[in-house]
Amino acid sequence: MSLNLDEHISKTPGFPKEGITFYDISPALEDADTLSKMIAEMVGLAKAYQPDIIAGIDARGFLFSMPLALALDCGTVMIRKAGKLPGKVIETSYALEYGEARLSIQASRAIKNKRVVLCDDLLATGGTLTAGARLIEQAGGILAGAVCVIELTGLKGRQKLGCDVSALQCYEF
Repeated sequence: MSLNLDEHISKTPGFPKEGITFYDISPALEDADTLSKMIAEMVGLAKAYQPDIIAGIDARGFLFSMPLALALDCGTVMIRKAGKLPGKVIETSYALEYGEARLSIQASRAIKNKRVVLCDDLLATGGTLTAGARLIEQAGGILAGAVCVIELTGLKGRQKLGCDVSALQCYEF
């Protein structure tokens, strides 16, 4: 990967709590050239997984799932925080590095037997993406891979996923 996003990612130590560094992609999103390059790189990464569907994870994963789906001529679905989707949903809980949360997907989404690529901004401990993977599998989809902007490699989140993971920028912690 040739794109270095480091100068476009701000780092805030001690947020949301002491011992955690928040990696903020906002500066990268504000710069049209950087954003365009990020999307192009992510399209290349996701294309290798031959997706039928890109599943964006609430909320920053949505920023990338739609342009990826459009560029790859496939659909997109939303994996949302619990309580945000109408109708029958499939839910699962997961641990964050600073708490616990739940994710859901509508049971009526047409992903059965389709290759699904998960998309999020950050892979840290793997809790969010692993929960997303469980939801995809419970809904009958085939987990093809995951793409994210940042991976914190020292937290070994990719080892929990059970699929290939591609990231644009890596930091140890």
